[in-house]
Amino acid sequence: MNSIVNPCCHPGHDVHRGTRRGACSTGGASASSTRFAGGRSWASARNLVCALLGAALCASPAVANGQPQPAPATPTPPPGQAPADAAAPAAAEPAKDPAQDVGVASAGTVEIPAAAVAPSQQPVQKEEPSTPPPPAESGFFFGGVGRAVAATDGELGPGRDADIVWRGSRLDESTYVQLDLERQDYWESTGATTRVAVRLVVDAPVLHYNNARPWNINMSLRNAFVEERDLGTKGLSVWIGSRLYRGDNSELLDFWPLDWLNTLGGGVRYELPSKRTYVAAHAGISRPLSPYYLQSVDRAPALNQPGMTTVNVLDRQRLITSLKASHTVPVGEKGGVKGVLYGELHQMPSGTRETAEAGVVERLPRDSGYVIGAQVSPFTGVNNGHLHLFLRYAGDLAAHGEFGSPSQPAPDGTATGAHELMFTMSANYETGPLGLMASGYVRSFRNASETFDFADLDEGILVVRPHYYLADWGGIAVEGSYQAQRRGRVPAPADPAAPGAHPAASHHSGSMVRFGLVPFLNAAGKGDFKRPQFRFIWLVSRRDEGAKALYPRDDVFSQRTWEHFIGLNVEWNIKASPAF
Repeated sequence: MNSIVNPCCHPGHDVHRGTRRGACSTGGASASSTRFAGGRSWASARNLVCALLGAALCASPAVANGQPQPAPATPTPPPGQAPADAAAPAAAEPAKDPAQDVGVASAGTVEIPAAAVAPSQQPVQKEEPSTPPPPAESGFFFGGVGRAVAATDGELGPGRDADIVWRGSRLDESTYVQLDLERQDYWESTGATTRVAVRLVVDAPVLHYNNARPWNINMSLRNAFVEERDLGTKGLSVWIGSRLYRGDNSELLDFWPLDWLNTLGGGVRYELPSKRTYVAAHAGISRPLSPYYLQSVDRAPALNQPGMTTVNVLDRQRLITSLKASHTVPVGEKGGVKGVLYGELHQMPSGTRETAEAGVVERLPRDSGYVIGAQVSPFTGVNNGHLHLFLRYAGDLAAHGEFGSPSQPAPDGTATGAHELMFTMSANYETGPLGLMASGYVRSFRNASETFDFADLDEGILVVRPHYYLADWGGIAVEGSYQAQRRGRVPAPADPAAPGAHPAASHHSGSMVRFGLVPFLNAAGKGDFKRPQFRFIWLVSRRDEGAKALYPRDDVFSQRTWEHFIGLNVEWNIKASPAF
């Protein structure tokens, strides 16, 4: 741990993970210097004040408790007694010949048995304590995740995400920057470790597409929490604040299929000493800017004051609680199988909303929802080999996600009856110069309305990306994917002869096939997950007529069967805190 020193009385101070040097000026006195009564200069007074401040800091119990404790001095043994650490080499000696037990040495010399020596003359056999693990590293840490993308289509227009499903390939995603700043401290007085984590996220568009004055930026605060570990009980951790709370992800599709929450609240987790089993619980709130949660209207101020003021007629938030249990069964020397059980409960209070008719309000009832899910993940423990299988079912309000709201509720005004079922697979395998990543999901969603409408859909995608490493620092990858969706009833068009028109009460289906060529450079070495990674990307996509009909008229995606995405891409992933 870093020691606290007096900056005024020390020529410089060390900062964790870096050193800063600089001498404090003492300001030498001159003949014209102003002096105190009694002949003391301002410089001497300043030095005295610094010394007093330093002594006060060292005397403060809170500061003193935070300092590393010095190692205890080795006591001097009494006369005729061996030092305490002299017994340590004896404990490491090999087993002696049985003849030595009766006082006869193997070399023919005679030894006196230990039992014949007076207890006061026997050396003290001190048991060596097991070496404790080193404390967690303390200091400030910086990290982050992001990507920068510069791309064009086949006609020098801007490169766009062309997926028709909810989560598609991440190769054509836009620029995204996530900045993590963390402060970690190990407290020797309690044996606990704390982490303060702040995560700032900046999303597209960047300045080059958004340079109108005044400048604008899409920014959000994803993390702002404090977590402590091992306070009172080893393996116990508690956190409070705003946290992006999630588990294993589907790498190629860039989402978390089982648990993916961002709430303002707190949580607790307990990990068994075996490090193979843990249980975690969490509760948090959120209130999206949606008419389902918030309605602000203008009203006259209190006591007939002039002007108007804003009143939240509807103001309700969603409470989300979650429970997760994970256990790993070891297989072989490094492999194993991890199993996860997961659940969520969503609750929202009732509220009152003003209608378009002046003075008329409607009552919004209480609403709730739930999520149940499971995960099975066999892994090799070598070269990132793993297979994640996720199954997730969300009912009622939870079927619309943590920030969603039911646009087509049930007759009673709630989301009762809405449901979502999703099965997801994600895998990686590496051997020699070859690497193979694959991911996909099948999803079915139904809203709470009684009719089978356009919002009801079934969709799925399968993505496969093999890598071939020409050297440890780079190679070439190809990516192939197929994605499709099938929606509910489509309203009859005003003009049945219009392009893309469908008869009433029919289903609509669309699909897209994609192939990509991706040469890459890995400065961190061979590995499918090594970052940062530089890429040149060329994607070719083919839409069928059903996929083209999913876009509005005059959108170029509604007109093109073939789509190109050509660009440069870099992704990085730098973990901030090494111990968490």
